[in-house]
Amino acid sequence: MSAGRYTVAVRALCEFAAKAGDLDLRFTPSPTAEEGQAGHALVRQRRGAGWQAELPLQADHHELTVRGRADGFDAARGRLEEVKTFRGDLARQPERHRALHWAQAQVYGALLCRERGLASVELALVYLDLGSGRETVIAERHDAASLQARFEALCDRFLAWARQELAHRQARDEALAALAFPHPGGFRRGQRELAESVFRAARGGRTLLAQAPTGIGKTVGTLFPLLKAMPHQSLDRVAVLTARTPGRALALQAVATLHATRPGLPLRTLELVGRDTGCERPDAACHGESCPLARGFYDRLPAARQAAVALPMWDRPSLRALALAHEVCPYHLSHELARWADVVVGDYHHWFDGHALLHALAQQQGWRIGLLVDEAHNLVERARGMYSAMLDPATLGAARRQATGPVRRSLSRLAATLKAVQRAADAAPGGGWAEADGSGGCYRLLPPPDGALLQALQAAAGAVSEHLATPPAERSGTAEARPGPGEPAVTEADLQALLFDLLAFARRLEDFGDHALFDETAQRQGSRLTVRNVVPAPFVAPRLAAAHSATLFSATLAPTDYHRRLLGLPADTVEVDIASPFDAAQLAVHVAPLSTRWQHRSASIGPIVSRIAAQYDRQPGHYLAFFSSFDYLQRVADALAEARPDVPQWCQSRGMPEDARERFLARFVPGGRGIGFAVLGGAFGEGIDLPGDRLVGAFVATLGLPQVNPVNEQIRLRLQAWCGDGFRYAYLYPGVQKVVQAAGRVIRTPQDRGVVHLLDERFARGEVRALLPRWWPAPAVADGALRSP
Repeated sequence: MSAGRYTVAVRALCEFAAKAGDLDLRFTPSPTAEEGQAGHALVRQRRGAGWQAELPLQADHHELTVRGRADGFDAARGRLEEVKTFRGDLARQPERHRALHWAQAQVYGALLCRERGLASVELALVYLDLGSGRETVIAERHDAASLQARFEALCDRFLAWARQELAHRQARDEALAALAFPHPGGFRRGQRELAESVFRAARGGRTLLAQAPTGIGKTVGTLFPLLKAMPHQSLDRVAVLTARTPGRALALQAVATLHATRPGLPLRTLELVGRDTGCERPDAACHGESCPLARGFYDRLPAARQAAVALPMWDRPSLRALALAHEVCPYHLSHELARWADVVVGDYHHWFDGHALLHALAQQQGWRIGLLVDEAHNLVERARGMYSAMLDPATLGAARRQATGPVRRSLSRLAATLKAVQRAADAAPGGGWAEADGSGGCYRLLPPPDGALLQALQAAAGAVSEHLATPPAERSGTAEARPGPGEPAVTEADLQALLFDLLAFARRLEDFGDHALFDETAQRQGSRLTVRNVVPAPFVAPRLAAAHSATLFSATLAPTDYHRRLLGLPADTVEVDIASPFDAAQLAVHVAPLSTRWQHRSASIGPIVSRIAAQYDRQPGHYLAFFSSFDYLQRVADALAEARPDVPQWCQSRGMPEDARERFLARFVPGGRGIGFAVLGGAFGEGIDLPGDRLVGAFVATLGLPQVNPVNEQIRLRLQAWCGDGFRYAYLYPGVQKVVQAAGRVIRTPQDRGVVHLLDERFARGEVRALLPRWWPAPAVADGALRSP
């Protein structure tokens, strides 16, 4: 976007001006960007030498510059092709999808005729079935005059919005250039250095890995400089990516602080949430025949979109109220508004996942985007999850038993192929089962997958997709027809979930390599197959490269080589380690000479209870006690309750809902007393802020190492082969990071005083102590008298 001109991509223009009718996701999920690129490459290979691919085209209309790349042009035939990849039965494609594709082809046709002075052109929609590789071509000839009229009509529908956006962008950039730091006292100690590093990274288009201590205000210390860089670097968007809901709340709070200190700040900030949180009708499918908020969605979208620009913040409550007032789906409205937000606050997966919304929009529309990755020590494990996939044969079997026709046949073939995979594993050397845990579960590594399994998955996904896209009255059989005795019926929502599982598993098989494991786990209720990502670098690195700049920040990024290698950070990544504003005199650190290893836990309970009680007697107040499991936590809590019923206590529970988590934290009031028991690495181990005497100490009864089991041992072996340091990469570094995060809840401001008890003798080892924060005092390794800071 330049002064006085608005540049819009052909696809974005058509999606704004040509979409109408219902929201309809039955002909979905669509292929990923990578699959689409592979499909386009296949079509390109099939065309002759005269076929020009990725033809750049551009034209102006008033203040608009419309540009894009047509998929292909055959000058000899006079044919311009628009290539689309899909799965399922093309005959079931909704008409509004086809209309949007024609609109794109017609705009490209208008641009081509104008540029080359053509009187007419043949336009062709080329649909490539990713399952079979077959092409369906639908061609029409259009004269230049009608194409030009269609082009101008679409542009005219967009012009008023474009003029509004031009004015907003100018006002936004002027306001950000003059924006002052929002806190009257200025930067905290260490915060300025962090902010300057972020600004320099944005200016240089670099990746920054920033380790900064808890409590210095990392969120505003990174967001403010990146906003200041927006007008200087012509950034279109800033994305703040978080691992948990508390991190998202902190980012929104930082933006709210900017609005409070600069009333009228023209900064559109959008909160993106997951479908499970944002969906108003989880019992309904996403199409107009099932959900009233999907019916006529695109007809009512323009009014809702225009109303949204009058709001200062697009957080979830505000957006939900606006969406329901206009009778549109809040979740999908947020996705539409992502195109027009200046700051987007959401989960990691909105950029790094294979179907990431923000990444797809940035690629389609050519955005220059700055990324802030909060609590980036979580990204390794989260990215592993994004690029892993699981298939449950029991779920597959239930759907197969109730299905009829093509769905039943394809699921039966897939089941037979899975049985063949399992038989091959039985016959392979070393293919036996190993006990996975103490609950009777078993685990084994499977041979690398072959093409037969991938083909069976793709065929099954195609059959299920076609079934879902077919109106119920036209189906030859229904997947809800024949549940077994006592077996719940498989619903359309169940089949939709199964389709996503099949496609995800197929994608992970397609990109399987030495960064992943193919394995099987078994419990009493059945087995499941997993493609388990171990090294996410091949997937994360391209996403980082797609951003103008990226800042990954956390209090626990040591050693940096661990994150550099596992995340595939660029070679020119800048590293900063911000000195703590805290003094060693603020914190007392004690190491207890006991073992919390699994085989020693029963013996450790008494000494842990004694230490908690002694510390509480010496300094009554609020404490958090962290353990490696809920079972361990409960045993110590019960023992403390029996020994010291006068000490208030409350415990985290499995699957704790959000309101219960809020009540847990609400117990930490100023001047209060008691012990909160929590699991290490859970909801209370990071991202919570309890300054002052709301929290005076923490007990960490574990080194945090992942459990030694066959799964983690295979991960260790794969990492050993990959980087030569399997134990540290698989166990030590992730474990100690969780410990430092949990202990970091104690000191949040320069005025805080507190104590941390590390309840395991291994914390006295040099290689572990080297991973603890530099500003911490040397731990006291004894059972001697406790000292207060």
